[in-house]
Amino acid sequence: MQPVDPPARLLMGPGPVNADPRVLRAMSTPLVGQYDPWMTATMTETQGLYRQVFGTDNDATVLVDGTSRAGIEAALVSLLAPGDRVLVPVFGRFGHLLVEIATRAQAEVHTITTDWGQVFPPSVIEEAIIATRPTVLAIVQGDTSTTMNQPLDELGAICARHGVLLYTDATASLGGNAFEMDAWGIDAVTAGLQKCLSGPSGSAPLSLSDAAVAVVRSRHSVEAGIREPGDDVQDDPIRSNYFDLGMVLDYWGPRRLNHHTEATSMLYAARECARVLLDEGRDAFAARHALAGTAMLEGVRALGLRVFGDVAHKMHNVVAVEIPEGVVGDRVRSALLEDHGIEIGTSFGPLHGRVWRIGTMGVNARKDAVVTTLAALEQCLRRAGVAVPQGGGVDAALDVYAGVRATPTVDREAR
Repeated sequence: MQPVDPPARLLMGPGPVNADPRVLRAMSTPLVGQYDPWMTATMTETQGLYRQVFGTDNDATVLVDGTSRAGIEAALVSLLAPGDRVLVPVFGRFGHLLVEIATRAQAEVHTITTDWGQVFPPSVIEEAIIATRPTVLAIVQGDTSTTMNQPLDELGAICARHGVLLYTDATASLGGNAFEMDAWGIDAVTAGLQKCLSGPSGSAPLSLSDAAVAVVRSRHSVEAGIREPGDDVQDDPIRSNYFDLGMVLDYWGPRRLNHHTEATSMLYAARECARVLLDEGRDAFAARHALAGTAMLEGVRALGLRVFGDVAHKMHNVVAVEIPEGVVGDRVRSALLEDHGIEIGTSFGPLHGRVWRIGTMGVNARKDAVVTTLAALEQCLRRAGVAVPQGGGVDAALDVYAGVRATPTVDREAR
């Protein structure tokens, strides 16, 4: 039996992406006990870092041990009691995931839909809120299946007017695109590490407003075996034990009430992901993603490829490229992987086999990764019989980096 020795890959798909070497180094450091003072201090430091990442002062900012889906499930199962109404605007695969999880939580689920490649105007969402009167509006910010980035900056005020909690999944967008939890009036957010944060999947940062915490606390129940006199006991508690955010908050809070054994190496990874982002600066971090994303966008266009969806609402960190007619998309993806060690993605549902998704995120949102991917894609397209301009993609990308072509401006309210 040989040791683990994965091949060298440049991960330029929609995620996961290559982990930042600093994150990998952090993960290789020694374990300590979960109640060691150094460990609990590191947990507290990590909470403070993610408050800055999310743009919030929320005390209830923690990690859920598990992939980004674990964070989504923890938020929805804790905020939604059976029978509660939830409204989910669906504009891609991950909107359907919110519907799936909310349905399993026995909520009364209402949806509105739009074509893949589009986003929702705030007025349409408000009309649906008025019609359905939900307890929670649950919406994805950046859906990698379509590459669209749903504007959130007006939704908090809309939800506040109608007494609705606003939850968003920011897994694919966080860091590479604007996210201002408090300024936008968002009540709950979850994310993951494997996209713009350049970490491994396995830890889900989460933050709750005071209003969201009040809902969680209203369903709070401490399990037998660790319960003390005066602790809450509910006849109908949150329907998951592991994803019960009331108990997770107890674990991360001053009581350090035992809930599970913290995934120590993932805690180290999450802390380092946030530290690296903040060391670069939130605005600079997003601007780097905007620049790399524009270079990739202009590069694929210069190869004569069409871009899918409403580009004005595209995430900075991933682009959907329509597969040329007569080309078998998976063969080109296989050639990129086998001949060049580069991974790009396909998509789901109505877009499966129609588009490639090319990411520029995290540690891979850099000039050499963009240029290498475009050069390899050009070669694979030519071998697949597509007439593409020689060097066109690389030249266009380099022009963006040189400032010859228009580059994006990063506006905190609009990006």
